[in-house]
Amino acid sequence: MSAATVDQAESADERSSGSRPFSAFERMVAWRYLRSRRKEAFISVIAGFSFIGIMLGVATLIIVMAVMNGFRTELISRILGINGHMIVQPIDGPLDNYADLATRFAGVKGVTMAIPMIEGQTLASGPGGAGTGALVRGVRADDFTKMKAVSDHIQSGDLVGFAAGTGVAIGSRMASQLGITAGGTITLVAPEGDVTPLGVNPRVKSYTVSAIFEIGMSEYDATIIFMPLEEAQLYFNAEGIAQSVELFVENPDMVDDLRQPIEDAAGRQVLITDWRDRNKTFFSALQVERNVMFMILTLIVLVAALNIVSGLIMLVKDKGSDIAILRTMGASAGSIMRIFFMTGAAIGIVGTFAGVALGVIVCLNIESIRGFFSWISGTTIFNPELYFLSQLPADMNLGETVSVVAMAIGLSFLATIFPAWRASRLDPVQALRYE
Repeated sequence: MSAATVDQAESADERSSGSRPFSAFERMVAWRYLRSRRKEAFISVIAGFSFIGIMLGVATLIIVMAVMNGFRTELISRILGINGHMIVQPIDGPLDNYADLATRFAGVKGVTMAIPMIEGQTLASGPGGAGTGALVRGVRADDFTKMKAVSDHIQSGDLVGFAAGTGVAIGSRMASQLGITAGGTITLVAPEGDVTPLGVNPRVKSYTVSAIFEIGMSEYDATIIFMPLEEAQLYFNAEGIAQSVELFVENPDMVDDLRQPIEDAAGRQVLITDWRDRNKTFFSALQVERNVMFMILTLIVLVAALNIVSGLIMLVKDKGSDIAILRTMGASAGSIMRIFFMTGAAIGIVGTFAGVALGVIVCLNIESIRGFFSWISGTTIFNPELYFLSQLPADMNLGETVSVVAMAIGLSFLATIFPAWRASRLDPVQALRYE
């Protein structure tokens, strides 16, 4: 008799007996095989390791992907909060009509703010003589107030001196490095200064620190100084001109749609760059790292799923006599296959959802956990000097979480197919030989 005929006969017997796939009987037997007995302790240990492996693998994947998403989201929000989404620079002469251009750009649909700006590198030093490199950004007082990422995060001092054109605003880390407090004095040294008969002398000038801000991104808090635009023009020998006009838009991902309207509003030859061009290498590296981490951590789930294979194969050998009895009592090959399939799949499903629960709990308390381990180890975990951000972010993505769950359950199901199929192929006589 051919294998196809045997399968057809078994299916007919199954239908005639009234047994349905995944019936209460099959679930009962599968559940019984999951429970440990003293003589099956080794098999239970393998099943336990499989469960723990899948749980930890899924939890690790969710946590790592959430942290990387949060890291990227925080960086983008803070980079775009202090830098323009689009930067307009003239290529046909100095930008002397910057006020008129800023007004026209602000009127373009989709643009929320247009800020004329001057930038320059300086050496900053405090009262104690300590020095550090700094990026001076000259902006108008009204525009600085509109930059909520900075003006809403003033740690000490106020913007009165800045609005009066006599004070500057510096980051909290720069203030700490130089030993400066609000109301103190900071000295700036620019390499391109006054022209004398002996050559160009560096320009040295002291300013009152009217405000200290903390954006939360260490690189910016340690390097950027905001200065009133008119004072920056005098300091950098750029009276009456600006270097660029930075535009903030409603949707940073749609900057390409605004290029033509901005060029039309400029009325002159301009060079337009956007935030993606200026940070392309950085965000590309983040995306590559994210994809590689996902593939590497998937191997943890794969190894745990392979443990299900070994555990089920040993369970099939141990239950040879049970298979023979079930087949003799009329259980079909399909019923045997479903029993062992449910046994292995249950490990994968429960392990996956336990991993999801563990991952969600860790993501919701990631900063507290980081602080606890920093306290235990006596070191700073996730040092903001190295990772740019002062806190460890976690942003769970529903689509990614569903993908991780589907991947883990899919691997678990695939791992159970071969042992379950092998059990279903045993006839009563062959099954008794396993004893």
